[in-house]
Amino acid sequence: MNPLLSKLQPYPFERLRQLTAGVVPNPAYRAISLGIGEPKHPTPAFIKDALTAALDGLAAYPATAGEPALREACAAWVQRRYGLSLDPATQILPVNGSREALFALAQTVIDPTQHAEAGGPAVVCPNPFYQIYEGAALLAGARVVFANSDPARNFAADWSSIPDAVWATTQLLYVCSPGNPTGAVMPLEEWQRLFELSDRHGFVIASDECYSEIYFREGPDAAPLGGLEAAAKLGCSDFRNLVALTSLSKRSNVPGLRSGFVMGDAKLMKAFLLYRTYHGSAVGPAVQRASVAAWNDEAHVVENRRLYREKFEKVTPILASVMDVALPDASFYLWAKVPDTVCGGSDEAFARELLAQYNVAVLPGSYLAREAQGVNPGAGRVRMALVAGVEECVEAAERIKAFILSQSK
Repeated sequence: MNPLLSKLQPYPFERLRQLTAGVVPNPAYRAISLGIGEPKHPTPAFIKDALTAALDGLAAYPATAGEPALREACAAWVQRRYGLSLDPATQILPVNGSREALFALAQTVIDPTQHAEAGGPAVVCPNPFYQIYEGAALLAGARVVFANSDPARNFAADWSSIPDAVWATTQLLYVCSPGNPTGAVMPLEEWQRLFELSDRHGFVIASDECYSEIYFREGPDAAPLGGLEAAAKLGCSDFRNLVALTSLSKRSNVPGLRSGFVMGDAKLMKAFLLYRTYHGSAVGPAVQRASVAAWNDEAHVVENRRLYREKFEKVTPILASVMDVALPDASFYLWAKVPDTVCGGSDEAFARELLAQYNVAVLPGSYLAREAQGVNPGAGRVRMALVAGVEECVEAAERIKAFILSQSK
């Protein structure tokens, strides 16, 4: 067996299952889950229609590079969303969802034979983080270095906490903006700092942007800044050592479709295509046709944002009356602090007792982070995914409030 597999930690949801294995939820309440970030809004009918209409294409092998029509639809969306003109043939690559691509990218760019004096090449990522970053780095033969989130800066990652000696051995930096689980969006000045570090040390930046279309403000500057957009604003038109990854899962409520694309540095994209050709990662023809329909339509995305905006407007004040929580920059998560008077401030105990007494599932924040610089920045917090319907999310919030008040007496 691959010895690197022993370095992998259980996935957060497996840890949650272990935590609650002996819990019998209060039968007086119907189950409500805020634990998993799986969109529950209905999949638009036109996407399902496009998927079924393309089933006659199953008799042919799909090309790893994707059909020209899909790459062109992706490029057209990038132009509308970010004002960028990308070459569909060399700067865009369809993938089976951003998760698959985030993992495969590390296998493409990491050279495990380098930096032996430092214990191997480094992969830097935010903390808390999406656990695929860690697993991808470890299985590529790299070591993971974490940049803790800073509550004083709306939970933005503190990249300045990474020593220069680590940056010198870094081969890949994972960025997530809007962030999971904090919802923090990186401003242009922060991107500029990371681009300068990448130019100095030659590492690749992978910008995970799967939550980019779920935001709450309105107006011309409401949409979160993207990595390639930031590079263009700063005069880097070739996107050297930079790729961004996006997905239809959250944008279009199709997590089961497994469809997204990667865009950026043409040199990196060429190497990534080579890797994925051997990995057997071509997107199925029916999925490609449905994806073309999804990327070409924006009306359903606007409606999707409206539903999330309504939920956050109703749920956030309820929870803010009893715990430290605020509207995020973007995404569909609330990153809430467990009150010290409830379960001793323990995120694990909070999640377990809330499920037992009020049948609401949330995810302990410590499961989404690692101890770094002496602390686990997720400890004492819980992640709540507002993915269910409006009424269900409001009901869950009222139950959480009742639970906190009952525990605080």
